[in-house]
Parts: sequence; structure tokens; C-alpha cells
Amino acid sequence: MTITDLIPVLKGTGRRRAADKVEELRRDLKKAVTFLYAAGDEIALLRNDLADAHKKQGEAEELVVKQLADIDELTEERDYWRDTALALQKRFAAELAAEANASAITVPPMVRDTSAIEDQATGPIDVSPLWEAAATGRLGPVTDPGRIGPDDDTQPIPAA
Repeated sequence: MTITDLIPVLKGTGRRRAADKVEELRRDLKKAVTFLYAAGDEIALLRNDLADAHKKQGEAEELVVKQLADIDELTEERDYWRDTALALQKRFAAELAAEANASAITVPPMVRDTSAIEDQATGPIDVSPLWEAAATGRLGPVTDPGRIGPDDDTQPIPAA
């Protein structure tokens, strides 16, 4: 670094200072004009987008009107066919009932095959109250209040 680098650059006074200011203002004006043209381009693009949006909105509204007309037409046709079916059902109700009775499918009551060991029927479950079980001696000693029956789990509880 030299000594001249340490000395601040002094701008001129008077006339030179005015020329610098004019140059700065010209640069600012050039930037402003550039921004103005860019804004004009953006506005043109936005106007095109708005025109496209209006066009698409018109097409969508036409489609909605067409679909509503189709819905109305199909609703009328559905109502006509429903009324026709109900009238025919009322007219031929006796014939339909006779045909249903004539071709009825009857199935005999189901009988469960219990020949397989896993399908064997179980015996009745004793649900007598505890006081009756105690009176008949089916309760073991009361060492475990939650236990009912003999101490050996392999033996069934005798039925009364």
C-alpha cells in the first residue's frame, strides 16, 4: 500500500461536483426508465393472463350450463322410467307373487353333524349360586376365595 492510497480522493468543488451529480441523476433516470419498461411488460403479460382467465371462465360457465341441462333431462327420463316400473309392478303384482310362490326354494332345517370330535356338543354348565354349591359340598376348603371346585383341576366339578 502506498501513501497515495491512504490519502482520500477529494472530489472537485463547484463545477465538478455538479457534473458528478448530473451523471448520478442520469444513471438514476436510466434505471427508472428501465423499471418503467419492465413494469409495462409485466402489465401486458398480466392483461394477457386476465384475458385467458376470462376466456376459460366463459368456457367453464358454458360447460356448467350444458351439464345442468343434461342433469335436468336425465332427471326427467329417470322419473319417467321409475313411474313406468312402478306402474308395471302394480299391474303385474299378482303374477309376480304367483311365480315367486311357484318357484320358491325350500331348504330342510339344518342338522349339525357332530361326528367329529371337535364338533361334539358340550354338556350343560352348572351356574348355581355359591351358597347352593357350598351347601351341597362342591366347594373345596376356602384357602383361595377365587377358586371354586376341587383342588385338582383335572377333575370336573360334580353336578348336583
